[in-house]
Amino acid sequence: MGTFLAGNPLAIFALLLVLSVVVPPLVRPLRLPDLVGLLAAGVAIGPHGLGWLVSTSETVRLLSDVGVIYLLFIAGLEIDLGEFQRIRARSFRFGLLTFTLPMLAGTVLGFVYGYPAVSAVLIGSILASHTPLGYPIVRSFGAMREECVTVAIGGTIFTDIAALVVLALCVSLGQGQLSTEGVVGLLLKVAVYAAAVLLLIRWLGRGLIRRSVDGDSRLFVAVLLALFLAAVGAELAGVEKIVGAFLAGLAVNGVLPDGRVKELVVVVGASLFIPLFFIDLGLLLDVPVFLSTMTGSVFAVALILTLIASKGLASWWSGLLYRYDGPQMLTLWSLSIPQVAATLAATYVGFRQGLLDERMLNSVLALMVVTATLGPILTTVAMTRMASRRSRELSLQETGQLALVRRALRVLVPVSDARSEGFLLALAGRLIDGEAGRQGLVLPLAVVSPRQAGAGRGPHPPVVHRALAEGRQRLEQADACTAAAGVPSRSLLRVDNDIPGGIARTALEQGADLVLVGVARGPRLGRWLFGDLVAAICRQAHCPVVMARLGEDPAGFRRLLVPVKDLSAGALEQFQLAERLLRGCPSGEGAAITLLHVHEPWLPQAERERLTRQLQAWIPSPPGTGGAVPVAVELLADPNVADAIERSSESHDLVILRSLRRLVEGLPIPASDQATGLLRRLACSVLVISDPLH
Repeated sequence: MGTFLAGNPLAIFALLLVLSVVVPPLVRPLRLPDLVGLLAAGVAIGPHGLGWLVSTSETVRLLSDVGVIYLLFIAGLEIDLGEFQRIRARSFRFGLLTFTLPMLAGTVLGFVYGYPAVSAVLIGSILASHTPLGYPIVRSFGAMREECVTVAIGGTIFTDIAALVVLALCVSLGQGQLSTEGVVGLLLKVAVYAAAVLLLIRWLGRGLIRRSVDGDSRLFVAVLLALFLAAVGAELAGVEKIVGAFLAGLAVNGVLPDGRVKELVVVVGASLFIPLFFIDLGLLLDVPVFLSTMTGSVFAVALILTLIASKGLASWWSGLLYRYDGPQMLTLWSLSIPQVAATLAATYVGFRQGLLDERMLNSVLALMVVTATLGPILTTVAMTRMASRRSRELSLQETGQLALVRRALRVLVPVSDARSEGFLLALAGRLIDGEAGRQGLVLPLAVVSPRQAGAGRGPHPPVVHRALAEGRQRLEQADACTAAAGVPSRSLLRVDNDIPGGIARTALEQGADLVLVGVARGPRLGRWLFGDLVAAICRQAHCPVVMARLGEDPAGFRRLLVPVKDLSAGALEQFQLAERLLRGCPSGEGAAITLLHVHEPWLPQAERERLTRQLQAWIPSPPGTGGAVPVAVELLADPNVADAIERSSESHDLVILRSLRRLVEGLPIPASDQATGLLRRLACSVLVISDPLH
């Protein structure tokens, strides 16, 4: 096999593509990040395994280079520049501290262990960057707007840019450019190059986007062109290509709007090119050496402790400057510990350039495993403590998100299947009205895509007209459903090649408060779990998206289960959604809401009592008075949250969950989403609330 692959680049590409598609689904049930499985696959087919491929193959090197520049490109593309601008001064100061202290500590460590000056400085720069892997956990706790989170994410921009510039200097110095003039000249070239990339891409990009009315494919090609030209230009300027890729990501980020093109860019990278880079990294990995490094290398232990201590010192110092409390300092620390994206890329380049040895490569892989595990764990601890503090401040009298139970809503309902529209529209009708006679509005929406209507035959006018007629027919059926139920509604017909984007844009134009999407059982549920449509709506919508899998008429809902992970504003919104659904149902008919919190068996009794008291404080009035629906608070001790919720759901008509879907910096490390697994298991009807990403 090795001989066959050595002379067949197409077979090499096919093999790598198969691994990038097959391996991630196999390791996810083991609760391992995709990149761990890809590294293992690289080891298996590499020179220390089956011997099929070697990293020195020209085909492998080309594909791996594309993967590594794509990795840094998406890292720049997914940074929230708006949030960074809002608090850039504090982000810069934190970035400076969390870069400088690990940089100095890592450089000293390199000298202590006998590395030459250039390699020691490179080791320092490798420790200086970070990848905020804990961000999905932050989102799951609803703490995206916390200042300490914004400061930590904004600091990523500074640390990544500075680390990559230091990498460029080290590579050039390692090639013999040791004169002062050479260093100054390189810094000037980097500055001029960076300014040219940022300004040129933004200038050309704005004009291209203004003129692109139907050019998704043209925009996608233009983005790729910007990436590869920036990478080539970086090498011409004398710096490493990943510096150009990261700068191109920042520049494109500033002009490319959220939507189908940006999603496509991220998906292509995360699904195709970036996995190839991790497989190539596995080809370089010698398992016995790596295991000995993990278990007995003093240098690896020192490297890990140096990183953790220096990042902790930077977070503590920043916390003192900004007068943060303990959980906020811990948040800064936990989000700046993980070393994945820029760290792996810089180590890979340094190893290829001969500046770093195999001991350093294996030590960095050990560092990645430890920090990628420790960082999210500490983020969970920090978010739990912050949630506990916020829960004491939550009030049912607040406005905004917490007023969901009182105000009238405009609910957008995309309709596509006449058989399921009735239940879905009935559910929307029960959600729209507020208190004191405030009346909301249901907005049934049919989106017709000329591109899909003419799939395989071209968007011929007769085909499009037929699709429009079918859309109008669906809206007529929806109007009949709402009229029969006495629900105020206004039907909307939209023509848009991008169906999820059309739904999201309509929601924004109509000022929708919720988007209600139906999800069926069987194959359609599978397409939702593994496809793009609903996930794309969730990523683009400006408001929460509620996904409904309904097994019966919502008029029959009486017993509602609301599992809450933490006492946050998002959890309170779940509870208030349940109150809306049961508003007006007499308690004599068996209407009741169960607030369920599943906790670890070792949770102290005092903490359980505190949680019970705080959940009971959400109940607006005593059960059975003023028409209020009885609410039961239940705490279950079970290490398996999904099993506990499934058992509790057996005595309920509807379960209301929250969902999180997000990739961090384009890495193939999907956020944990308990709701996805529960949708496959629960037998009753389910609602899943997905908060907007922006």
